[in-house]
Amino acid sequence: MVRKVITAIILVPLAIVVIAFAVANRQMVTVSFDPFSSANPAYAASLPLFVLIFILLILGVIIGGIAAWLRQAKWRRLARRLEGEVHALHEELAAQRRQFADRQAVPAASEPVPVISSPSP
Repeated sequence: MVRKVITAIILVPLAIVVIAFAVANRQMVTVSFDPFSSANPAYAASLPLFVLIFILLILGVIIGGIAAWLRQAKWRRLARRLEGEVHALHEELAAQRRQFADRQAVPAASEPVPVISSPSP
């Protein structure tokens, strides 16, 4: 419940700011994808400024996420290796426990019990 309230407290003002930004930046801009001819580009797109900024923001988040994922590859590899070691150790411990339980279940060979005698007074 608290998490939903905190999320609402953060998302509602953020949504208001995003909507205000979109309304304030409705003018059309032309984006050219031809670096050699700015007067007559091979491909150009006309779209509202806020759409361009949102697209660039989304691309930045995606590229940043991919970069972070690639940087964390060594930690994921280490975690997989350690998980395998833990699994092997758990299996070894279970085998030791079974072996110990089997040893306890089988009665030991009757060994002579030493008799301790006290000296007579």
